[in-house]
Amino acid sequence: MYQQITLVGNLGNDPELRHLPSGDPVTNFSVATNRYWTGGDGQRQEKTVWFEVAAWQRLAETCCQYLTKGQRVLVVGELDEPDVWTDDSGNARASLKVRARNVRFLGSREQGNVMSEGQAVYGNGQHAPSPELNGGEGIPF
Repeated sequence: MYQQITLVGNLGNDPELRHLPSGDPVTNFSVATNRYWTGGDGQRQEKTVWFEVAAWQRLAETCCQYLTKGQRVLVVGELDEPDVWTDDSGNARASLKVRARNVRFLGSREQGNVMSEGQAVYGNGQHAPSPELNGGEGIPF
């Protein structure tokens, strides 16, 4: 069986890099995804869902180096087991965790991050090749 989740959202905090006792680097950051719709009463509705993302090895180092709070990213990965708890008010809560395989830097919310905008980073930390235009027609394939 295979599962994959694709998220597009904004970083809720600056990434935090740490090293496990084995020396393996891991970077954690949160991503907020938003959904908008018009309710039956005609009012615009919004729902934000937060995901805790973990990037490992070379991808962890690259994410920590280039990502900042508020920046838009695309994350492809797999869901880990959620953490479930009850808050102080007695409400059930869950934290959705994603192990990133690929991260694409889409730029910041305020201004495009020119250096890394649209740049894909694979799980092994290698940057994806930029598409080249063929035949002078402006078609990238």
